[in-house]
Amino acid sequence: MRKHGMKLLAGTLLAVSLLGAGEFDNAMEAYKKGSYIEALNGFYILAKNGDAKAQFNVGLMYAKGEGAQQDLTKAMSWYEKAAEQNVAAAQYNLARLYHAMGTKDPHALERARYWYEKAAQNGVKEAYNNLGALYLKGEGVKKDTNRAFSYFQKASEMGDANAKLNLGILYAWGEGINPDKLKAYDNLRAALQSGQTEAQRYLDRLCKESSWVCQKK
Repeated sequence: MRKHGMKLLAGTLLAVSLLGAGEFDNAMEAYKKGSYIEALNGFYILAKNGDAKAQFNVGLMYAKGEGAQQDLTKAMSWYEKAAEQNVAAAQYNLARLYHAMGTKDPHALERARYWYEKAAQNGVKEAYNNLGALYLKGEGVKKDTNRAFSYFQKASEMGDANAKLNLGILYAWGEGINPDKLKAYDNLRAALQSGQTEAQRYLDRLCKESSWVCQKK
């Protein structure tokens, strides 16, 4: 089964800072106006002084190439500083970047698992889903389909559409999982209704293989 849901968690900058609120607000205003260089400079000053949210924002801007040339190495460095201060979004984004490095550096997958676990502990549903993907594939961990299934369940309960898709696939075709075509259908439908359009392809396959399941449509 393929992995799903591997996009960066944070599409927008965090809007709250614990330190230097005035300076942070100024940097945010500059960012909203598209003055990325000014915004990055503002966040950078705060980040160097230990402001965790500013550290995250500097990392995010380097990751997106806003205000400076895209530099994933710098992004990871700043994410890690924020992650060590327990910023959940930084923990997730750092894990995601390590995950992407996994084909070139097996140890990166171990670091991805570590930071996904930290993010999951802080309530990031995507982190649970991606932990499930690691255990399903045996990437950076010993392959464990049941543990993967458990992580997908947790993410699904938290509303993650990709996890609902993954659960549906496992219920229908997963190795080592008791097959349940009805639960497969329910999870695939829930994934589709939650905006995961790829679920339609698996629904079509399920209905073709087991047409009786889909009579409830």
